[in-house]
Formats: sequence, structure tokens, C-alpha cells
Amino acid sequence: MQANGCSQHNGTTDSSLVDPHSIRTSASTSNGAVTANGTMTGQNSKNLSKTDQDIVRLIGQHLRGLGFNQTAEQLIAESGCALEHPTAARFRAHVMDGEWDKTEDDLHELEALVKGGKEDVIKMRFLLLEQKYLELLEDGIPLKALECLRHELTPLKYNTERVHVLSTYMMCSSAPELRESSHWEGKGPVSRQKLIENLQEFLPPSIMLPPRRLFTLLSQAVEQQKEKCPYHNTQLDSDLSSISLLMDHICTKEQFPSATTQVLWDHSDEVWYCQFSPDGTRLATGSKDNKLIIWDVDLDLFEVRHQRTLDEHKFGVGFLTWCPDNMHLLVCGPDETNEVYIYNAVTGEVRQRIHQNSDDSLTYAAWMPDGRKLVVGGVRGQFYYCDIDGNVIDTWEGIRIQGLAALDDKVVLAADTHNRVRAYNFDTLQDFPIIQEDHPIMTFVVDDKKEYALVNVASQGCHLWDLKDKVLLRKFHGQTQAFFTIYSCFGGLNQDYVASGSEDHKVFIWHKRRESPVAVLEGHRLTVNCVHWNPCEPSMLASASDDGTVRIWGPKDKQRRRKDSITSSGRSSPV
Repeated sequence: MQANGCSQHNGTTDSSLVDPHSIRTSASTSNGAVTANGTMTGQNSKNLSKTDQDIVRLIGQHLRGLGFNQTAEQLIAESGCALEHPTAARFRAHVMDGEWDKTEDDLHELEALVKGGKEDVIKMRFLLLEQKYLELLEDGIPLKALECLRHELTPLKYNTERVHVLSTYMMCSSAPELRESSHWEGKGPVSRQKLIENLQEFLPPSIMLPPRRLFTLLSQAVEQQKEKCPYHNTQLDSDLSSISLLMDHICTKEQFPSATTQVLWDHSDEVWYCQFSPDGTRLATGSKDNKLIIWDVDLDLFEVRHQRTLDEHKFGVGFLTWCPDNMHLLVCGPDETNEVYIYNAVTGEVRQRIHQNSDDSLTYAAWMPDGRKLVVGGVRGQFYYCDIDGNVIDTWEGIRIQGLAALDDKVVLAADTHNRVRAYNFDTLQDFPIIQEDHPIMTFVVDDKKEYALVNVASQGCHLWDLKDKVLLRKFHGQTQAFFTIYSCFGGLNQDYVASGSEDHKVFIWHKRRESPVAVLEGHRLTVNCVHWNPCEPSMLASASDDGTVRIWGPKDKQRRRKDSITSSGRSSPV
């Protein structure tokens, strides 16, 4: 069967398929003119609105990009709409053919239409001559290339630094060496098409259409639909080729993490904290029963399996955090705990025990991004900056810590008992305000890009703050929180969602741009103390509760798949 060509292109423009001769034909047949509003029309233009003319031009351009040149010419002839200014069309054809002397004449005709006047004309001329110079070098004509460099490029007195770089390419002994040194694709349609795209930026779209304009508009429309979709949480449709343009984009709630796929019963008391490792392959849970449990995560079945239990610390696990190296775990206890443990999560051994003073209260910790240093602190005013071996590098006195997060290897955010979050620079020993709330801050967390902070405020719920502008963006509705410590998180695709536990036994999930929850997960029987999203699987999250359980949540199809797997293997389901 003869292929129709559609499946070969997937709606994208391949510059190698663009026939410069068909473009030249268009230039000679589209005797268009520019109207008062800047629209290109042919002499036989029908009574089309400006919008209809723009649509015709976009379709014509896309047809050309697919290689359907005759069809595009028929559209131009029947509609009377020229795709672009006749001189611009000739200019494009001459660039694609490498007729550099003719491009100079074309540019002279286009001067009055260039957006930025003479200055931009010089920039356009420089780009043309740069391509000409490189092609002469590749063709093995160094004397002509040198003449172009000395008598055409240099007199422009523009971007002299780049001219100096271009001169060094004279030393290249072969065409491959030239292409490698200059990071240039070489003489031909690919590099010339890129040149066209760069030149187009200086001309109004009514004169020369931006490259792949229809594809760009469709991509923008789909992205806008994704942004409005409350349940869009998948990476499977990252480009236009994976979705249909014949219907609006919509995700169903069934594709969202809304069902319990597994319940973990291994703890014997309240579970205070849970966190996935940075690579998403393990889960750590800490409980009032003094146990720290490491679980292996099966991302296909949405199932976790008990790996080992760590209990050398002899205190309830009130807080824990994975090192960026995926190997080490920091473990803190409740308010009266004066030491912090660092475990090797792979071997189960204690790497380090950090203890400075018997009067300390070390209840919060954060790794610096390098994974070799950390900060620890608590409500009694201790604030230590240490290395992974427990050596104290610096201290900050009198800061009653309610939460910690590292922005970089020197700056740490710390919530305190004054209802605020401040930044502390351990390099300059300066601090400055970031967030000020009206009520006590119970916990806070920062997103991966260090742009936002999610703050759990006593009797107020979850607040979203912009760290750069230091402004409150949103107060999320629904969650119940008085003065219990509840840990929330960012998560999902591009961390577009936030999730939090609640004193009414539920897990609440919001989109960052919506104040009302997009999902409320029910199943726990007591307060949900902590929620954490798997950083490598947008559809998996874990929650820890006072009911002594940890729940794994995922889409409903994952729940069904796991039940089928359990049934086929003869195991009993813990759900």
C-alpha cells in the first residue's frame, strides 16, 4: 500500500522537506500587496475577513511544511491570499538557495519593513554574511571567505567579538572540524532554515510568517486546556502527537491518585511521618513506637514491601528526611529529644549520632543540596550547621525552630515561634524576613524549584507563599487543623499540586491555582499527620496517620491491577 505521508510527519515541520524551488514559485505567482492593517492579500483576494485570511495563510504554511506544495499553491490561488510579502518570499527562496548577492538586494527592498529600523537591518545582514562566510570555508575557498570577513563582515562594526571568533575558523583543516568547532550544521537546508527562522524575528508576521506558526498555536491551545484541567497529572501526553486535536483535552478523576492501593500495618502506634526517597524507589516511615521502617517501592504495581526496621535511636520518630544521595536518612524525635541520628539506609547502620548538649531539643533537620552538610534545630533555641560526620561548622543562637528547609548550600529557611519564616545565610551570617503569618506556623515545606512555600498554620490550614516576591498567593479551603503538627507536600506532575493531612482523618489535594480541593481521600480512622508524594511517580502518594497505618494512594486502575496481581499470586490483600 502506498503511504499517504501523514504518519511520516506527525504535524511537525521537517526543514529537509522544504523545497526552495516551490517557495520561489510562490514568490513569482503571489503578486500580493500589504493592506492598511498589515495583511497580505493577492490581486484576486476574495472578501475574506482578516481572521479568515490569517487562517488561510497558516494552513498554507503548514501544508508547505508537510511537503504538499501543489495543494498550498492551489489554496493561495483560490483564496487570493499570499502567504507572505512577495519580496519576503523571494528573500526566503534566495536564502534557501544560498544566493547571497540576491539576498542583499532583497534586504534592501525590505529595509522599510524591518521592525527595528537600520540597527536591525545590520543584524540581519550580519547573520546572512556569517552563513556565507562559513559556507565558503566549508567549500574550501578560504580566500573568498577571508574577503567576506574583511570587506563585508568587519565594516559592519557589529558584534566584533563574534567576528574574532569567526576568524579562528580559518584554521580548521577540514569541513567536519569546522562544523564541530562552530557548532554549525554545515551548508544545506538545515542551517539555512535556521537562518530563516532567525531572520524572521526582525520582520512583522504580516510580512513573513513565523516558522511553524499553526503548530505553535495548537500547542498553546492544548497547554491552556491542560492548565484548566483539574486532574491533569500525566506525562504521557507531553506533545501534540500523543493527543487528538478533534476534541478538548480532559482528564478524569479515575486517572488521579484517589484510591487506596495498599495499607501498611507494620507500626504498632501512631505514625508521625513518611517520606519517599528522592529517586522514588524507597519509602521511610516513622512512628511513636520508636521504629523507622524502610520500604521498597514497586512503581508498576503501586506496592511497597518491608525492607528493614531501624530502631537504634530509642525514641519516637517525629521527623525524618532523605539525603539527596538516596543513601542516608536523618531522624529526629519529639520535643524532648536532644540528638539526631543519621542512618545508612542501604546497610541499616548508624552513620552518625549528632549530640551537643543534654538541654538541646533537636526536632527538625534539613540536608543542604550537596548532601554533605545539614542543619538541625528545635524549639529551645538550638540551631546547628554541621557536616555529615557530626562536626558543628557554625551555630545561630536563640532561634526557636519550628521547621527547616535549605534553599542552597549556604541559605536556610527556618520557621520560628514568632509566626514567621526567615532566611539564614551561614556564609555571611545575615538573616532576613521571608514570610510573616498572623498565627503559629506548625510546619512548612518548599518546592523543588525553591519558588514556593507551603505553610501549615494553626487554626488556618494551608497557605501558599511566593518566596521571591514574599507574598501570600493562596489559602486552601477544606482541611481541618488546630494545633496538631501536620506535614504537607508539593507533588504531582511539575509539582502542580499540594496535599495535606487533616484532623478529620482525610487527605486533601489541591491544584496550586485552585483554593478548593480537587480530591478528598478517605480511609484513615484518625488524624492524618503527614502526606508525601512520590517525586518520580506523579500518581503515587503516601499518608501516615494516628490510626497506626500508612496508606499508599494511586489511580483506580492501579488499585484494580494490584488486586488482580494479588489474586493471581494467591496472596491475601492487606487493603
